[in-house]
Amino acid sequence: MVDRIYDKVAVISQLNRIMEVELAGVVRYTHYSLMVFGYGRIPIVSWLRGQASESLDHAHQAGELVTQLEGHPSLAIGTLLETHKHDISDILKESLDHEQAALALYKGLFSLVEGASIMLEEYSRQMIAKEELHIGEVSKMLRAPG
Repeated sequence: MVDRIYDKVAVISQLNRIMEVELAGVVRYTHYSLMVFGYGRIPIVSWLRGQASESLDHAHQAGELVTQLEGHPSLAIGTLLETHKHDISDILKESLDHEQAALALYKGLFSLVEGASIMLEEYSRQMIAKEELHIGEVSKMLRAPG
């Protein structure tokens, strides 16, 4: 049951931050996919390109919600740091940081809309679940076998 009103300006702002981080993910994962070398290159590149595509889909979803709420989608992009560390382990650690930042933004959105908008609440829940799955996946990739 919806029993409170949310701050539309704050929600649009949070959605724009989400969009910016997701767009940074597109650039980040695309860059990483170009910097992978070695025997395991093909499956890792494929996974990274899939992450880039998914980040673009997430940016589109956030932008659509911004315009649905009569806001203006941001043209900015989230922080992009070039660490010049391209070992798979370093790439995965940076990916984990990126996923955790996105998770925090989706949780922030959830707190803004909880009990006020079923649509935005469910969107937030779905995205939180996806980010938690990504974090779990990357964490497993970083673990040593055995």
